[in-house]
Amino acid sequence: MSGWKSHPLVQLFLARFREFIRTPEAVFWGYGFPLVMVAALGLAFRSEPVQPSIVMIEDGPGADAAAAALSNPALFRVLRGSAEDCRRQLRSGKVEVVLVPARIEGESVVQFRCDETRPGSLAARDRVNDSLQRAAGRRDPLSIQTEKITEPGSRYIDFLVPGLIGMGLMGGGVWGVGYAIVDMRIRQVLKRFLGTPMKKHHFVAAMMASRMVFMFPEIVAILLISRFMFGVSSHGGYFPVFVIVLLGAFQFASIGLAIASRARTLEAVGGLMNLTMVPMWIGSGIFFSSERFPEAVQPLIRVIPLTPVISSLRQVMQEGAGLATIAPNLALMALWAALCFVLALKIFRWD
Repeated sequence: MSGWKSHPLVQLFLARFREFIRTPEAVFWGYGFPLVMVAALGLAFRSEPVQPSIVMIEDGPGADAAAAALSNPALFRVLRGSAEDCRRQLRSGKVEVVLVPARIEGESVVQFRCDETRPGSLAARDRVNDSLQRAAGRRDPLSIQTEKITEPGSRYIDFLVPGLIGMGLMGGGVWGVGYAIVDMRIRQVLKRFLGTPMKKHHFVAAMMASRMVFMFPEIVAILLISRFMFGVSSHGGYFPVFVIVLLGAFQFASIGLAIASRARTLEAVGGLMNLTMVPMWIGSGIFFSSERFPEAVQPLIRVIPLTPVISSLRQVMQEGAGLATIAPNLALMALWAALCFVLALKIFRWD
């Protein structure tokens, strides 16, 4: 064998590729699991009409009139019960608001009982109050018109898919590179490479390149399934998405390489990987916006590696942003990739 095919980088890449495709569990966790996540979460959080508010009316004077005012099944699901039943149902979260009709000094009064920390309770209270006031004869002095709009890009599934892509890039890069290197170290494969003319940077580059090549079919599959099953599209086109995925894959492969450069056991590398990834799972906004966290921790959240990846993907796919808009995030990703790659080359050990 001669020419470019005999180059150590090419041979290492091919060896890693064959090892991957011959391991069914690796193929499933690399490709099958992310697709299952997209399908399952897409179905669970698909766009549906607003559900009726669950209201419980405490038995007593005025309960029948209140139930009649809330008789619209599209808006309300009305239950009746004693005071103890109402407290128990509200405490267990089975109802969103409890309604207690009463008369004080001859005047009809309605008392609401709800947990104001639950957004559904506040919405149910306002909806019930509006219906009761209208039933009592209230007329609004200002006419309103509502235009119902359902546009791809504003749904939760549109928000979720970029998060899942970022999660796949992180998991595939960190685990795919880090775990494989430590496994090779345990099996004494790395020591054997010391007896060959192969250079350290050839091995490192081959590991990262193979992981990045495996990553693209996974991301393409996620984009295709989300497109044809749920109508998710990229308003900013797919070239910026390709750039983000390429840079993100390199970034996380570098992080995985740095983590595994000295680890000698699977337990050690597993702990280091979880220590690295769990803060990003929690803080970078995979399933909910990272803006929910206090302002004091926002500067830290914005610079951890997964945040610029997900933020850039959402800007491109939901808002139609171009490469110029996401340039600061791309620069941050490139900085993380370069720092981790240089660190890995410096501290990497064969044994």
